[in-house]
Amino acid sequence: MGLFKNVAQGVLGGFLTFAGTAHLTVARQEFQAQVPDWVPVGPDLVVVASGIVEILLGVALLTVWRHPARRYLGWIVAAFFVAIFPGNVAQWLDHRDGFGLDTDSARLTRLFFQPVLVIWALFATHRSRRATE
Repeated sequence: MGLFKNVAQGVLGGFLTFAGTAHLTVARQEFQAQVPDWVPVGPDLVVVASGIVEILLGVALLTVWRHPARRYLGWIVAAFFVAIFPGNVAQWLDHRDGFGLDTDSARLTRLFFQPVLVIWALFATHRSRRATE
């Protein structure tokens, strides 16, 4: 199970690093279009800040392997996924297209993947009960 958790952590770290880099480069305008109108700061600032946070979290997932720091990192990454969830809900409610999500059903389906990311972050970074016994 340890190897599987390590791979899961590494893949998630790579995913976040890639997504954060895309926020700052090739997909910047696409991400800006998804920032809800109710956010009190400009869309570009939100996209840049969230991109930087994603890169930092991704690099941390790729480099932090020892407990308890690894476990704390998992909680932080999970909290990040929870924090950005309202933006995903707003994309669905406001009928905003982005990244191929051009129907309400596609945007709604995406919402069910956010809890998967939260669980992924926690699973990959927490020891199993057997490992602690």
